Amino acid sequence: MKAVACLSLLGAASAAVTQQQQPLQLPNVITDAVANPLHHLEESLKSLSAEARQAWDEVAAIFPAAFDKANFFSAPKPHKKKPASEWDFITKGADLQSVWVTNAQGEKEREIDGKLSNYNLRTKTVDPSVLNVDTVKQYSGYLDDEDEDKHLFYWFFESRNDPKNDPVLLWLNGGPGCSSLTGLFMELGPSSINKNGKVKYNPASWNANASVIFLDQPVNVGFSYSGNAVSNTVAAGKDVYALLTLFFKQFPEYATQDFHISGESYAGHYIPVFAHEILSHKKRNINLKSVLIGNGLTDGLTQYEYYKPMACGDGGWPAVLGAGECQSMENAYPRCAALIEQCYDSESVWRCVPASIYCNNALIGPYQRTGQNVYDVRGKCKDSSNLCYEELGWISDYLNQRDVQKALGAEVSNYESCNFDINRNFLFQGDWMKPFHRLVPSLLEQIPVLIYAGDADYICNWLGNKAWTEALEWPGQAAYKDAEFKTLKLSGSDSEVGHVKSSGNFTFVQIHAAGHMVPYDQPEPSLDMVRRWVSGEWFA
Repeated sequence: MKAVACLSLLGAASAAVTQQQQPLQLPNVITDAVANPLHHLEESLKSLSAEARQAWDEVAAIFPAAFDKANFFSAPKPHKKKPASEWDFITKGADLQSVWVTNAQGEKEREIDGKLSNYNLRTKTVDPSVLNVDTVKQYSGYLDDEDEDKHLFYWFFESRNDPKNDPVLLWLNGGPGCSSLTGLFMELGPSSINKNGKVKYNPASWNANASVIFLDQPVNVGFSYSGNAVSNTVAAGKDVYALLTLFFKQFPEYATQDFHISGESYAGHYIPVFAHEILSHKKRNINLKSVLIGNGLTDGLTQYEYYKPMACGDGGWPAVLGAGECQSMENAYPRCAALIEQCYDSESVWRCVPASIYCNNALIGPYQRTGQNVYDVRGKCKDSSNLCYEELGWISDYLNQRDVQKALGAEVSNYESCNFDINRNFLFQGDWMKPFHRLVPSLLEQIPVLIYAGDADYICNWLGNKAWTEALEWPGQAAYKDAEFKTLKLSGSDSEVGHVKSSGNFTFVQIHAAGHMVPYDQPEPSLDMVRRWVSGEWFA
């Protein structure tokens, strides 16, 4: 969905020259944040170094209200698991793990890599005539992690064009904690919901030329649920790998087609980790060909420097803030940058949480207090109860109808577009400022990466996204930085819709007159961009 990624971020956090980059090391287990539950923060802080404790205390003194939320935990969603008889397919991970093959060296090995035995995939066929969201073949269901009591909801739509040959896309909204069904019904899905709760056909849906999976993750987002919490991106990546592996095993007709991961906002965190997780398994049935990140939060150290320019008239739109506020933001950035650098160096929750709190309050807070829409600098926030967009309320009302939930097999009776408990938990696990951009160079060695941004967004603005792509250290950095930023025209038209630069496997696209949710503001240019991307127009 839209305000999903950087969006939820704001909900939790509001109320420089980079050093030589080091490869990001993903942990095999959750580290100190899990070993020391958040409600024991004060006890845990006693063991910190004097410098780390000073930074924590300093930021807590400046923004005490933000730190008060550290004690907040989410309760499990009420749910009722349906019997096996109500599902058309049940795919067991244990069955996949029991399949062994002989490799070229004559050695026995599992057909598919990964720890899958604790996962099952339940699927039902959705009758298109019941909901009228689209006329194409559809599936919905749950990925179950039986050991951890985690249940992720998904909804699949086949391509309207040539499903036997068209690619498959996974779409992820951000937050963290926002449902991808908002992306379905508000941005790029087959239909939208109007104010009267009626379904309206979307001719610019991304399934015009691709099959699309919309996934509610992490758990306790949208129709997903769990008695436990996932509060970091790495843990979420394990679940996504399992879901895709079981889905393509159940439906092998889609497994040989090109597969792409797409998403926006906090998906700038999710997607590098999820793609890294997939590519780490050499024996897999996921034909990953590229990733697409829209208005993402990926490299905070670089991106946070561009909040002041975007708010103060240097992003192509009129200034939102006055000279005094702009100067205050400029004064605050060096301290913000120093805190982020400490987070990058240590990747510790105790370093990363103060960086998130200080930087979000100092560099996003002044803009937010104006009442302007943080997802679109061109207007005011019109519906603060729904992240500035009344459509989110319409979508929630629709998905809370009993007949809709029955048709989808939903096991959670109460749907919410965003779960801010999840948002806070990710922030207080230090996930917000983690340097996940350090995974992108290894992705570029294997697959193309597209970063796109609507140029009217503030929260994950195009200036910062363009800057981090140019600052990223990888073998093709010099050629990419020098690549021409060309005018982008709609296919078969003289209509200018933005700019594009591309070199090697790296591409950046700026879409003009679009906010945080590019498909919402510019449906035709966004669909055109996706079509051209998956066809390989900008690939190396």
